[in-house]
Amino acid sequence: MRGLLFITHQTERYTCLQSVEIALAGGCRQLQLRMKDATPQKVAQTGIIVKQLCARYGARLYINDHVEACKIIRAAGVHLGKADMPPREARQLLGDGFAIGGTANTIEDVRRLHSEGVDYIGLGPFRFTATKKNLSPVVGLAGYRRIMEQCRAENIALPVLAIGGITSDDIPDIMSTGVSGIALSSAILQAQDPVMETRKILDSFLVNSE
Repeated sequence: MRGLLFITHQTERYTCLQSVEIALAGGCRQLQLRMKDATPQKVAQTGIIVKQLCARYGARLYINDHVEACKIIRAAGVHLGKADMPPREARQLLGDGFAIGGTANTIEDVRRLHSEGVDYIGLGPFRFTATKKNLSPVVGLAGYRRIMEQCRAENIALPVLAIGGITSDDIPDIMSTGVSGIALSSAILQAQDPVMETRKILDSFLVNSE
């Protein structure tokens, strides 16, 4: 997984589905459906609709937390937080046809997830974010640089996405640490024109890859 991952979020301005439509219209082709307080049934029901929207744009859908919902709707994969199902158990349920991501805050977390066979890592938070409860200690730019250096030294070649309180202005500096991409939510939805903001962010990835 590389580039931009959009994480769905309901705000005072937009519903969860509207946030999906915004990201897709702006050109994002990797989305994570995150519905923290919803029942598994509601996640699966919403996931079916979101997957249909993603299919129109050729986008890949990942489900946050809910392994069974991921399997039912045949999403591209599932993202597991520290308190969620262990990756090995999720792999047993899903098989090899799904990507499994895991949340990390330290190099020790990265090592553990690597040993458990995840396909990518969400590393953060970069700074404080109000969209996540029970926030882990912030990583910061120096933290990303240090952890990515340790990953290279230990031959841990997993894609790493930076996440948590990131703005579009942060992207060049964060990408320079060696991460594979950025996960965003509020930075897009709080923009005056979220669709144009998504396009601007995607353009910045192209510039940084040159």
